Amino acid sequence: MFSEKVVENLKKSSWIRVMFEEGNRLAKIYGADKVYDYSLGNPFGEPPVEVNESLKKHILSGEEGLHKYMSNAGYPEVRRKIAKSLQQESGISLNEENIVMTVGAAGGLNVVLKALLNEGEEVIVFAPYFVEYNCYIDNNGGKTIVVPADTKSFQPNLNEFKKLISPKTKAVIINSPNNPTGVVYSEESLKSMSLIIEEKEKEYGTTIFLISDEPYNKIVYDGLKLTPIMSVFKNAIIVNSFSKSLGLAGERIGYIAISSCIDNADLLANALIYCNRTLGFVNAPALFQKVAADALDAKIDIEDYQEKRDFLYSNLTRLGFECIKPQGAFYLFPKALIEDEVEFVNRALKYNLLLVPGSGFGCPGYFRMSYCVKFDMIKNSISAFEELVKEFK
Repeated sequence: MFSEKVVENLKKSSWIRVMFEEGNRLAKIYGADKVYDYSLGNPFGEPPVEVNESLKKHILSGEEGLHKYMSNAGYPEVRRKIAKSLQQESGISLNEENIVMTVGAAGGLNVVLKALLNEGEEVIVFAPYFVEYNCYIDNNGGKTIVVPADTKSFQPNLNEFKKLISPKTKAVIINSPNNPTGVVYSEESLKSMSLIIEEKEKEYGTTIFLISDEPYNKIVYDGLKLTPIMSVFKNAIIVNSFSKSLGLAGERIGYIAISSCIDNADLLANALIYCNRTLGFVNAPALFQKVAADALDAKIDIEDYQEKRDFLYSNLTRLGFECIKPQGAFYLFPKALIEDEVEFVNRALKYNLLLVPGSGFGCPGYFRMSYCVKFDMIKNSISAFEELVKEFK
């Protein structure tokens, strides 16, 4: 009666959403203040003041056509501002023709993959990774190839990566700062990855695109600087959103940026615009394109996230958890206290702790915690972790 493929995929529903819904159920029973929900990367705080100022400005201005269609690529002045910012970061010449506004990063990734992939072509991802990459690749006729995790550092496992590139490889997706580990990929790793890609392109006579999924690129700690992707990879495509950096997850606003170094970049840009329309997105939300441009340089409260990171990391390691200290994003990815992390996560539910199994990110044995939550919740949860740990001693 319905799509067999979709019905089958429902059985593999995202662990993130499963735990989030379980958290809502427990909150109704015990009260929200007695439930410690680390499941969803959904920033609880309000957006920067620049967002509300921009909304007020545009809504009260009476400007004509505020809610009408525009080019499927988005407003030229918005794209121009984003291009200028990226050019300053990377040193690569960019203009509005290199930018397509999208319905969030998820929409943007689907647009990019639709524009790039022929049926059966391969997209490489590095474990641990955001599990819905599988869906996006499958949506557009591709096949996901997973590089096993290097659990010592969670940097890209380049030895395995090199072995997995084939004549069918069309693209590689990276995500740094990473969801779920919070690790920032080092400049050394990225440059080595680029050399491997160039070597394999020559060997197979193909083009391999590097897709950088960057929703956490403004959330970096300890003064660390990110390596601009376009300065390292020739065939670079950036997909970004304002969901995390500006706290606008529900507004679904993002963009695609393509390097001007890509051969036939103009054809790729037109393909992206076409796919933006024909996938049914049509164009990114009109009002929030303008808001995102106005708030492009707004500062977010990194200190708040960093304080939460430090508190959680300190307490979890004190209790015996092994964990790499995050360098960015707002996730911790500790090793479970038993081999079966799904069992561990289920046992944590007894203490109203909502954690996400690492299997959902292609990395069993670990679990993810999202700390973009209220600090009071984090502090109150430590006693629950203390009780949980006692079960495994």
